[in-house]
Amino acid sequence: MAKRGRFERLVERGAAPIEEVVRALEPLAKPLGGDRDLDPLLERIGDARYVLLGEATHGTHEFYDWRARITKRLVEEKGFSFVAVEGDWPDCERVNAYVKLAPDAPETAFEALHAFDRWPTWMWANREVLELVAWLRTRNGRLPPQARVGFYGLDVYSLWESMAEVVRYLEKVDPSSAARARGAYECFAPYGEEAENYAWGASLSPPGCQDEVARVLSELRASASGYAYADGGREAHFHAEQNALVAKNAEAYYRSMVSSGHASWNVRDGHMAETLERLMRFHGPAAKAIVWEHNTHIGDARYTDMIDEGEINVGQLVRERHGAEGVVLVGFSTYEGTVIAGDAWGAPMRVMTVPPGREKSHEDALHRVGRGDALFLFGGQASAPALLEPRGHRAVGVVYRPSFERYGNYVPTVLPRRYDALLYIERSRALEPLHAVERHEADLAETYPTGL
Repeated sequence: MAKRGRFERLVERGAAPIEEVVRALEPLAKPLGGDRDLDPLLERIGDARYVLLGEATHGTHEFYDWRARITKRLVEEKGFSFVAVEGDWPDCERVNAYVKLAPDAPETAFEALHAFDRWPTWMWANREVLELVAWLRTRNGRLPPQARVGFYGLDVYSLWESMAEVVRYLEKVDPSSAARARGAYECFAPYGEEAENYAWGASLSPPGCQDEVARVLSELRASASGYAYADGGREAHFHAEQNALVAKNAEAYYRSMVSSGHASWNVRDGHMAETLERLMRFHGPAAKAIVWEHNTHIGDARYTDMIDEGEINVGQLVRERHGAEGVVLVGFSTYEGTVIAGDAWGAPMRVMTVPPGREKSHEDALHRVGRGDALFLFGGQASAPALLEPRGHRAVGVVYRPSFERYGNYVPTVLPRRYDALLYIERSRALEPLHAVERHEADLAETYPTGL
């Protein structure tokens, strides 16, 4: 039998009856139907500089729709500077160029998003994001360049794409440095642009290519002042340096996957937090950030069973480092509905059924409150003992097998500590991908929270 952590043991012990949890949640429930119902959340956000918006799945319409509504109000009413998402830097830079009306940008929002071709394409190439991206471009078009809201990727997967972007930039500004970077990156040539091949190769012949990617990043940083007025100026150099950082951290991520899954998780979330901090510095001392990531990344890891495994996440790191500047973590949940996901990694995306929340889970308690879609704000009044005991909270990744739900997919969570607020959707539906999707329903096919 697998070893159970502290949080899992507490959940198995039963803790408070579900009825006590429901009674504690009832006074916290606020209506959630239209944009004005977000007023209490905007008041809670106040002058916070970091607002992290989660999702319980990567394929639910309502999660994307409500995050877009919140984002628009934060931009319009509170002057937030950029949106940073759980996506790859090179792909999102194409979207960033579009929303900022850059000269070399794609001509349409559809073109900018449909070009996301790495599985799972639907995470960002969907109708919900397309609407937000089009809105950002329209709004930015009325503003001077320095005031335009950006759209960036925080993730670490784009090893080969980011190396190519570094070389492409250096070829424009410093051909000799480009040649050195190309030579350093040749270290990866034997692996055929396959991350798995590199991971195993580096484990057999350490240290792999870590010295090479570190050297390119170091040289690029040392040359920052000289490139400041070169092709694209300060912003182009920032993007090149970020791609070099992605290459360095992606190398570490893929290398660590073989030795320890937990180590690779920490490398990835550490990179995303580092990228967020770089974006804040780039946008200046008054910058404000909106982050879109899965609940498992934005909900504070210290109040889940992740702490038993020594795992950190973005929400925890941002709270620890920037709590004094104002940090608001917003989780999302649904009781039942449909979702876009795949049966296995790389499998065709399709619409699947999300079964009703498991008995005695947070989803079960939120459903029993009986208010339908609702906004919950946590704070002093959310300290009832029943709410401070860990309970299962559903997390669905890009790989989903609903018939396994009784065995997995629920993260032991202290809800009002993991988040500052939560948007609950009674019955949700699958988002609308821009790429082709198999539309048939799953027969409650199988589930585990992977690909988060």
